[in-house]
Amino acid sequence: MSDSQGAYFIPEPSRWPIVGTLALFVSFIGAAVMLNGSGFGTFIFGIGIAMVIYMFAGWFADVIGESLKGLYSDQVDVSFRWGMGWFILSEVMFFAAFFGALFYARVLSVPWLGGEGAGGIATHEFLWPSFEASWPLDVMPDPANFMVFEEVIPAFGLPAVNTLLLLSSGVTVTFAHWALKKDNRSGLCCWLFATVLLGFTFVACQAYEYYEAYHHMGLTLRSGIYGSTFFMLTGFHGFHVIMGATMLLVILIRSMKGHFSEKHHFAFEGVAWYWHFVDVVWLGLFIFVYWL
Repeated sequence: MSDSQGAYFIPEPSRWPIVGTLALFVSFIGAAVMLNGSGFGTFIFGIGIAMVIYMFAGWFADVIGESLKGLYSDQVDVSFRWGMGWFILSEVMFFAAFFGALFYARVLSVPWLGGEGAGGIATHEFLWPSFEASWPLDVMPDPANFMVFEEVIPAFGLPAVNTLLLLSSGVTVTFAHWALKKDNRSGLCCWLFATVLLGFTFVACQAYEYYEAYHHMGLTLRSGIYGSTFFMLTGFHGFHVIMGATMLLVILIRSMKGHFSEKHHFAFEGVAWYWHFVDVVWLGLFIFVYWL
């Protein structure tokens, strides 16, 4: 409920939490069966993903409907902001784990294997005498178990273009926010469209980069610690870009329908926060994965 005194809104009992639980359960079962070599697992996994999409669409439709009816008070708005803040913090810690793995492998493990510390003993000599402690470990000590890659993706090629795309999208989404705060609907939609276009262009460029890496450079997940950390970091970031661009597309459609006002537009702000977070993570990737 919600009244003029700003009482907290209590929604009606919802089916979406149980639908989401079942969707994730079916997805995990399908993924497990699929990873064990069963083609039927792919079908189960597809059903689970479809259920997840159905849950998201239905649940967010209910939330949007409640917002448009004016059921949310200022107290609810604060709770939404706290919720989005904690979610982004969890994402920060998620990427911190992968950056930590890269740091440990590159700064600690490789030098140790090469003889730094441990009394100057090159511990790799017991297993891989041909090991060279030089990042990105493009000389594989055991080519039978690891795919040898020919080269790494240069930082000031396609990654630099992608950096320009994401930084530009951060500017355009900020312009869109300014337009919204000035109640400039046409400016809001135009800048949002530019942001969505830049986001999906980034995804297309990264897909091309992956194609080049796999087919022309021999750089895959099996290319030792460099290949695994490269694809884990850039792959999860690419997934977040897809999710962020999709959310921005939803916000664009809502803006075109006349949703949001200059004072009440948390959905826009939440997605903008998420997009700026994606931008910052990419800067870390560009510096520590591609450049240094």
